Amino acid sequence: MDDSLVENYSNSENLYSDNINNTEKKMPQNLEAEQSLLGSILFDNKILEDIPTNFNNQYFFDPLHASIYEACISLTDAGKLADPLTLKNYLNDTNLNKDIDIENYLLDLREGVLSLSKAKFYAEEIKNCYIRRSLVRIADELINKSINPNVDVTPDQEISETEEKLYNLAEKDQINSGPIDFKSVLTSATNQINEAFNRKGKLSGIDTGFSGLNRQLGGLNKSDLIVLAGRPAMGKTALATNIGFNAAKSSNSHQNDAILIFSLEMSAEQLAQRILAEQTTIDSHKLRSGDIDEKEFSKLVATQNDIYNLPFFIDDTPAISVGQIASRARRLKRTSGLGLIVIDYIQLIQGSKASEAQGRVQEVSSITRGLKSIAKELNVPILALSQLSRAVEQREDKRPILADLRESGSIEQDADVVMFVYREEYYLDKSEPTQRDNENQESFNERFIKWQDRRNSAEGKAEIIISKQRHGPTGIIQVQFEAKFTRFMDLVQDNRLPDQIY
Repeated sequence: MDDSLVENYSNSENLYSDNINNTEKKMPQNLEAEQSLLGSILFDNKILEDIPTNFNNQYFFDPLHASIYEACISLTDAGKLADPLTLKNYLNDTNLNKDIDIENYLLDLREGVLSLSKAKFYAEEIKNCYIRRSLVRIADELINKSINPNVDVTPDQEISETEEKLYNLAEKDQINSGPIDFKSVLTSATNQINEAFNRKGKLSGIDTGFSGLNRQLGGLNKSDLIVLAGRPAMGKTALATNIGFNAAKSSNSHQNDAILIFSLEMSAEQLAQRILAEQTTIDSHKLRSGDIDEKEFSKLVATQNDIYNLPFFIDDTPAISVGQIASRARRLKRTSGLGLIVIDYIQLIQGSKASEAQGRVQEVSSITRGLKSIAKELNVPILALSQLSRAVEQREDKRPILADLRESGSIEQDADVVMFVYREEYYLDKSEPTQRDNENQESFNERFIKWQDRRNSAEGKAEIIISKQRHGPTGIIQVQFEAKFTRFMDLVQDNRLPDQIY
C-alpha cells in the first residue's frame, strides 16, 4: 500500500481518537491494513472467500471503510461485481467524508495493492484492532463508573457486568454477539411456527430420505449437532452417506444448498463408488473390480449424468482439525451455500495440543464443543459419526445405549440428537448355533430353528435408534439394508414394523 495514500487519508475527518482521562489517546487501529484488505477485494472479489463469514464491517475503524466493505458484501452476495465503478453508486450519497472523491479513492485502493495473498492476515489484524478498541472502551467505562459511582450499583455488580462484557468479547467467533431483546426472539420464534404451519406437514429441516426418521426428527434441523454412532460393520458410514446424498438430491430441487462430507477414513473415490453402487443398484464389489457388463456400464453412465451436478462436496483430508473444518465450511457456505455437514467420524478429528495433553476425554469434549459451535455459527445441521465402545459386545442384547459411546459424557452432552444404527442380522450371522457336547439332536434342531426364524426375520433389516432428542421423542425406526449396494431404505410397507416412540 502506498504510504502517501495512508498519510493523505490520515488527515481526513474520518480519523477519530478518544479522550481518556482528558488525554488524547489514539485508539488501536491499522488504516493501512483496512485499505490493503479493501484494495485486495476490489482487485479480486474472490478474496472474500478467504475471509471468515463472521468477519463484520464493524471491525473497521474508519466508517467509510466499513461502508465500502458492506457494499462489497451486498454486491457479491447478489452475484454482482464489486469494483470502483459499481461501488461508487452505492457510496456517493454517504455523508461520511465529503472531502474525499469516492471514485478516485476506490481506484487508489485497488491500484495500491501489493499482495493478494496477505488479505486474510489484514482481516485478522483489523479484527484484533477491533478487539483492542473494545477492551479500551470496556476499561474506560469501568474507570468512569468507578470514579463516578451509581449509588444503586454495588462494586460486585460492576465486576459482574464487566466480566460479562469480557466473556462475550472473548467468545470465539462471537465478538458481535450480545443480548437480544425478547420481542425480537419472540417474533422470530412465531415466524418459524408460522412457516411450519404453512408447510402443512412438510419438513422443518433437511430431508433425510427416510420417512420414519423425518417423522421423528422433522428432518435435520439447523444448528443441531446430530451424532450417529454404531459398532464396526453396522453401516453407519453407508447410512450417513445415504442421508447426505438424499439431502443433496432434495437440495438440488429446492434451495440448492451444498452438502459437505468430511470423510476422514475413506477416500473421496471410495465414497463416490459407494454412492454409485447405491444409485445404480449394482453390486459394489462388481464396481470395484470392473466386473460389469455393457448393460450395467450404460446404467452407470446414465446415473453419473443424472447426479453429476448435484451440490455434493467431499473433503477426504485425514486427521483434519475442528478449525480446518470450520474454515472450509465457511468458505463453501459463502461460495455455494451450505445445507448440511457430515463428518465421518469424530474420533478421527485432530484435537488441539492443549486438549490432547489433558487426556482423550477432554480432547473429544473439545472437539464436540467445537462442532456444536460450527453448527450454530453457520446455522446448519452437523451429522457426526462416532464409534462405540466394546462394551456392546459383552452384552447379550447388542442394541447400543448412550453409555456405549466412547467418551460418552462429552458427546452425549453436546449433541442435540444421538442416534444408533443396529443390525441384528450381523450378530445373528456370527452366532449361528453348533451342536453342543452331550446335546441331543432334537434339542439342537429346536435351538437351530429358533435361531433361523430370528435370522430370517432380521434379514435385510436395520434399526435407527434415537436415544436422545432435545426437541422431540426418542424411538426406533425400522429400515431396510442392502449390503451389496451399501444402501439403506424405507422398509416396504407390507414388511414394515411399526416405529416405536418413547
